Amino acid sequence: MSSYTPKNILITGAAGFIASHVCNRLIRNYPEYKIVVLDKLDYCSNLKNLLPSRSSPNFKFVNGDVASADLVNFLLITESIDTIMHFAAQTHVDNSFGNSFEFTKNNIYGTHVLLEACKVAGNVRRFIHVSTDEVYGETDAEAVVGNHEASQLLPTNPYSATKAGAEMLVMAYGSSYGLPVITTRGNNVYGPGQFPEKLIAKFILLAMAGKPLPIHGDGSNVRSYLYCEDVAEAFEVVLHKGEVGHIYNIGTKKERRVIDVAKDICKLFSLDAGAVIKFVENRPFNDQRYFLDDQKLKKLGWSERTTWEEGLRKTMEWYTSNPDWWGDVSGALLPHPRMLMMPGIEKQFEGPADGNSIVFQLISPANQTKMVLPDSKITNSSPEKSLKFLIYGRTGWIGGLLGDICQKQGIPFEYGRGRLENRSQLLLDIQTVRPTHVFNAAGVTGRPNVDWCESHKPATIRTNVVGTLNLADVCMENGLLMMNYATGCIFEYNIDHPEGSGIGFKEEDKPNFTGSFYSKTKAMVEELLKEYDNVCTLRVRMPISSDLSNPRNFITKISRYNKVVNIPNSMTILDELLPISVEMAKRNCKGIWNFTNPGVVSHNEILEMYKKYIDPEFSWVNFTLEEQAKVIIAPRSNNEMDASKLKNEFPELLPIKESLIKFVFEPNRKM
Repeated sequence: MSSYTPKNILITGAAGFIASHVCNRLIRNYPEYKIVVLDKLDYCSNLKNLLPSRSSPNFKFVNGDVASADLVNFLLITESIDTIMHFAAQTHVDNSFGNSFEFTKNNIYGTHVLLEACKVAGNVRRFIHVSTDEVYGETDAEAVVGNHEASQLLPTNPYSATKAGAEMLVMAYGSSYGLPVITTRGNNVYGPGQFPEKLIAKFILLAMAGKPLPIHGDGSNVRSYLYCEDVAEAFEVVLHKGEVGHIYNIGTKKERRVIDVAKDICKLFSLDAGAVIKFVENRPFNDQRYFLDDQKLKKLGWSERTTWEEGLRKTMEWYTSNPDWWGDVSGALLPHPRMLMMPGIEKQFEGPADGNSIVFQLISPANQTKMVLPDSKITNSSPEKSLKFLIYGRTGWIGGLLGDICQKQGIPFEYGRGRLENRSQLLLDIQTVRPTHVFNAAGVTGRPNVDWCESHKPATIRTNVVGTLNLADVCMENGLLMMNYATGCIFEYNIDHPEGSGIGFKEEDKPNFTGSFYSKTKAMVEELLKEYDNVCTLRVRMPISSDLSNPRNFITKISRYNKVVNIPNSMTILDELLPISVEMAKRNCKGIWNFTNPGVVSHNEILEMYKKYIDPEFSWVNFTLEEQAKVIIAPRSNNEMDASKLKNEFPELLPIKESLIKFVFEPNRKM
């Protein structure tokens, strides 16, 4: 029996279930080993699974895909990787019936990329490939001896076929290029942190909710179950004592029918199994039995430690203590879940936000696979139940209103906890919330107005430029559309767009107003955001809402001024336009949009309406721009925006004066 001591280990897929337990165990037991985790954070991955390792100096997390050859090659060289434990894979059989090509891409192509990188790097001394007992196919019901490592491979579903295919590549690279490969084939695993598409986790969550437990077919299918910590120990043994070129079964002879598993879980929750268990249609093909011969691994010194009763109890206690670990998993709890696994879209189910400020070292290469956002004209049929919004700007006016809209429309949402300029915090937000869209309503506009920015330029740049670009970049790397609330205060009337002409600035026009530092930063970041095809920039102007008590409301502001100028401007009625921005997110609209109501309205026209609908005794005094300049620090933008692009997309959009009456003054009418 040989003994192997690694130095620098790359573990793929370690934010997933089994690999996270292996990673945490190695970090805990071997502080002298450096552990590098590579995970693309798929729907069944969760960074919180790695919380026990977060503070260890020998731990590094890299957000990326094993199918990215450049990234894998870079890591093997720069991290001096001598050992690979390859767990990353699509593993759920039900999903493989719905999208088998994605299993081929992840399980076969991803493995091939890793093997080729190892061949090129030449410094890998162990390549441990994690496979499954399902590659053996169905075991005879009468068999007394389980499948041993030399048994024929007869996979019966797309998932197991891709795992068998990956094994063939591993074997070939071992034979052809002398790569030091080891393969493991394991039974079913259960325990804390498992995504609830798997049987035991699913049944526990359903039992917690008092819902039926769906049994495929008649429930007579037989499986063997190992507790996760026992499996983690098995990999620890294989890592240090496994022989190069060998295969090791990780299994148990303690078999259970699926219906008996359901009954045991019912007992834990004091439920009537007869009333709770529900028989449903079987899979297209459902192997009756998997049975392994585990003697070879036992000869290395491993043995199962956790009894079924103890493991099931620990698992139940963990899920009851962490019911929101995965967020909304209603889709996974269906009898036959089909995760939406389109290429480049890794996040399907939401997870809860938490207060853990984990700082990971991340590498996100420019050639990483990105999501291709569908054209806005063909996405109106996307089911709203799959939406979840991550909103930045909780304490801001627009951010708060967005939360109200989501509540009214029944759209799940959470506010971002990270600061925009802190990339690692943004990545943690995205992993824990698992949004479908990100809304950026955060920004510095000044306290109480844009004059503040003139004396706080670094702070203004930090949020309006650096923070916004940081969020856009993180969203792009994670395949997310970012709805960015920008400003139209980057234009001013000129000879080509004279005041009162009805000729407005269009989306493609170059900003011409640089009178305030605030406007400079917004024009700068808008230009840079053009390089990101995952951003929808909404140019808001002089926002108005029906809440006339809000000091940020343009009407509230001018009604309290001693004097006001009288210039026609394009403006944004938030009560009408913010719900439209939510619809734009649903349609995956991109690019720059003048986000104002069509037409213009002057200060005096607004105050006339205020006097008519709100306060008949109200009066005001005008002054000129020259007079205004004496009481402000930075000049103000005045312009008309061409809203025809938005009007074409949303024909129901009202002109500014009609919108003012319908959404602002009529609801507040006091006359």
